[in-house]
Formats: sequence, structure tokens, C-alpha cells
Amino acid sequence: MYLDICLDSEIECTRSKFANDSKLCGGVDTLEGRDAIQRDLDRLERWARVNFMKFNKDKCMILHICWGNSKHKYRLGGKCIENSPKKKDLRVSVDKKLNMNMQCALAAQKANCILDCIRRNVASRSNELILCLYSALVRPHLEYCVQLWGPQYKKDVDLLKRVQKQATKMI
Repeated sequence: MYLDICLDSEIECTRSKFANDSKLCGGVDTLEGRDAIQRDLDRLERWARVNFMKFNKDKCMILHICWGNSKHKYRLGGKCIENSPKKKDLRVSVDKKLNMNMQCALAAQKANCILDCIRRNVASRSNELILCLYSALVRPHLEYCVQLWGPQYKKDVDLLKRVQKQATKMI
């Protein structure tokens, strides 16, 4: 942990960590910003080499956010990092325009699949049981990280409401 704290003090860009996943974020509207990200990638590679660790470079991706982004190429240990049009992070799907339509569709699809499974496999149609199953199995998919990806468009809200209406019809 001490080595990780020392590394954090050397990183110029914003670095977020979660378990075995790290992200570098920074503004690339200037040449200095792009160079700072590349320097941080070089520091991370040196740190990993000194500590006998390896990055899975095949899993490293760049998500260029913004319309005027020059989509600069970055390297990690001599290998170019691939660009990605979208990224899934902690089960939340984000694209380069920060559009959350795909996340709403995925949440509705998962919730509908679980509702169909309940409909096919649960013989009892008591209100209490269906409500309990909905609350425990379906709702978490509709509400997972909703503070981040909350539906912004009417069509996304309607998509999620349809799932709720199907559950109401089961009751």
C-alpha cells in the first residue's frame, strides 16, 4: 500500500481505483494535457515493472469524451492503447457522448427477463409474493446506479415504466 501512495503523489492526472481496476482521466484540449496523460501512463508502466507486476494491455481502452477531441493515441509499455466507442464500468454503460440510452435499454432488458422468468416459474399469483419478488429481483436492475445514469429522455423513462406496468399487471 505504501508504494501505491507514493505512486499517487507522482500522478498528474486524476486517477481512480477500484479493486484491480484503475482509470486515468484528464483534459486533452491542450498539448500539455495529452503529454501529462502519456507521462502518467509511463509512470504506471515503470511502477508495475519495478514491482514485478504486469498490466493486461489487451484490456486497456481509451474513451475519448467530447466532440472536438483530437483522439490522440496513447501507449502503455510501447503498445498502443485501443480506442473504444463505449465503456462499461461497474455495470454502467457509457458512450463517448455520455449518452445513457444503452444503459436504460440494458436495465429494462434484464428486468424484463427476470419478470418473464417469474411469470413462467412461479405458480402463485398472490400480490404479496409477486410484490416481494419484484422488489427483490427486478427493482435492483432498474435502480442500479440510477443517480449516475438516470433516464434523460422521455423514451428512456417510458421504457422503464413499461417494465413497471408489466409487473403491475402480474399483480
